Amino acid sequence: MEGFSNERLDFGRMGYGCQHYRRRCLIRAPCCNEIFPCRHCHNDATSMLRKLMDRHDVDRYDVKQVVCAVCDTEQPVGRVCTNCGVNMGEYFCEICKFYDDDVDKMQFHCDDCGICRVGGRENFFHCKKCGSCYSVELRDNHMCIENSMHHHCPICYEYLFDSLKNTTVLICGHTMHSDCCQEMLKRDKYCCPICSKSVIDMSRTWKRLDEEIEATSMPDDYRSKKVWILCNDCNDTTEVNFHIIGQKCRHCRSYNTRQIAAPVLP
Repeated sequence: MEGFSNERLDFGRMGYGCQHYRRRCLIRAPCCNEIFPCRHCHNDATSMLRKLMDRHDVDRYDVKQVVCAVCDTEQPVGRVCTNCGVNMGEYFCEICKFYDDDVDKMQFHCDDCGICRVGGRENFFHCKKCGSCYSVELRDNHMCIENSMHHHCPICYEYLFDSLKNTTVLICGHTMHSDCCQEMLKRDKYCCPICSKSVIDMSRTWKRLDEEIEATSMPDDYRSKKVWILCNDCNDTTEVNFHIIGQKCRHCRSYNTRQIAAPVLP
C-alpha cells in the first residue's frame, strides 16, 4: 500500500492540512511506514482495503516521526520543525502526537480518557463509570452505564470513544452519534436501539393512544382477551387487556411494551 510519499513536496497544492485537521506536518505511520497527513487519512485509506486484507489503524501513541510540510524535513515528534523553525501546530499534544492549528476547537487532553478532546476543559467532566468525558450539564444528571462510550454507534457502527462526530447520551444511558439520533427520530423511531427504552418524553403520544383505544371497540371475541406484556421502559411484567392498537403498562403507563408468554408459576 502506498501512502502520500509522492505528494510531500506538493503540500501547498493539497491545501493547508487535510480534511480532518489544519496543521503543518504529516505523519509517518508506524504500522506501514508510509506518509499520511494524519492518522484518520491513513485509516480511511486502509479501510478501502478491508475486503482484500486485514485493516490496520494507526496507534496515535506509536507515531515517532513527522514530516514538516513547509521544508519536507522528517524528524522526531515535536511542536517546532528542527530545520525551518515553523510551528507545526498551534495546539500540540506530546502524548497523543497530535497537531492542530484550529485552536477555536478548544482542544484539551484528558488523562482519564487518554486522548485529546475538543470543546474546552471547563465545559466537560470525566465520568469514571461511563469511561468518557461528558458535558458538565450531564454531571449527576445522566444514567451511568459502565464504559458506555466504548462501543460502536448502534446506527452507523462507527466506534464512539474517539469519534470526531458529536455524541448524544440517551435517557437510558446508552450513547450514539447526535446526527444518527436525529435521523432515527425523523424516521419515527423513538426507542433505544440497544435496550428499547423510550429516548424522549412520550407522554403526549401515550395520551393520544389512550384516546384512540377508548374510541376503538374490539370485537366481542377479543373484549375479554388477556395478554402478558413486558414494559421496555420500566421492565415491569403485567397482565392486561388485549387491544389491536397497543397494550398499556399498568405500572408506568407506557405503551412501549411487547407481548410475552405467561409467567410460569412455581
